Formats: sequence, structure tokens, C-alpha cells
Amino acid sequence: MESLIVSTGVVALAEIGDKTQLLAFLLAARFKKPVSIILGILIATLVNHGLAGALGAWITTAMGPEVLRWVLGVSFIAMAGWMLIPDKIEEDEAQIARRFGVFGATLVTFFLAEMGDKTQIATIAMAARFPDPITVVIGTTLGMMLANVPAVLLGDRLAGRIPMKLVHGIAAAIFAALGVATLLGAGESLGF
Repeated sequence: MESLIVSTGVVALAEIGDKTQLLAFLLAARFKKPVSIILGILIATLVNHGLAGALGAWITTAMGPEVLRWVLGVSFIAMAGWMLIPDKIEEDEAQIARRFGVFGATLVTFFLAEMGDKTQIATIAMAARFPDPITVVIGTTLGMMLANVPAVLLGDRLAGRIPMKLVHGIAAAIFAALGVATLLGAGESLGF
């Protein structure tokens, strides 16, 4: 249950102001087809985070517990720093929307935008940190949906009212706390 709550909360916070949320705003403003956009986000996130969760689970088998603890601890602390750097949307990702339908454009652009993104890296790290990667993937997907569905439905009205620095600061603090806790030995009973 802890892995579900932590992964949902961390990704929901990390996603606010992230380039994929900006992409959700852009697609919603351009196409005004919320159901197609939301379904595209859901499928893209499940596939992307499913692969990330599998990689995170594999990492736990490839590294010894002590090395894994240090890699995860440093990764979480690095994520804390990365959270403080604002994202901007790539124009190439927005251009894909013109070639495919709304669902296809959302699916492709979200999948590509998530490659190497903060939330994908966080999914890998949390899947390596917690014993059940499937619960982590469910949580990170839920977190993505919690952040992006309002972006799709409320669009521009919501964008200006969210204190991005505060939200990113809270997410950074959570990542830093996870990193420090991991380095100090939290989770040793889990094998790392």
C-alpha cells in the first residue's frame, strides 16, 4: 500500500508543470476532444511506465543490496534537484499531433515525451525501491492521470492558478527524503 500511495503522490506532484502536462494543455486547447486525449494519455502512460517498472524490477536482481541502496539513494536525491528545473514543451512533440488523429497523436506524443522524463525515471527508481513494481506502475499511472486529466478538462483556466514553484518544491522534498531514507538504510528489510 505504501508503494501505491508514494508513487501516486510523487508522480502527481512531479507531473505538475512537466512537459507532458504542458502537452496535455496544448492538445486540449487545439483539439477539444477530452475523451480521446485522456485515453491516449492513459494508454501511453501504462505502456511507458510498465516498461519503466519492469526495468526497475530487473535492476533489483542485477545489483547487490548495498550497491542498489546507494544507486537508489543518489537517484532520488538527483531527482529532487531535477524537480527544481522547469520543463518546457518541445515543438517536435506538438507537430506529431498534426499527422495522426487526436487519440493517436496523444498516444505517440505522450509516450515519446515520457522517454527519459522525470516521471519515467521516478517510476524506474520506485519500482527498484519497492517490492511490488506492478503497484508502483499503477500508482505512477494514477499520479499521471490525477495531474493530466484536470489539465485536459480545465485547460487554460487551471494553468495560471497553480503555484508551480511550490508544487515542484514539495515534490523535490519528497524525492530528497526518499533518497536520504534509502541511504540511511530504510528498506533494509526489503533487501536493499
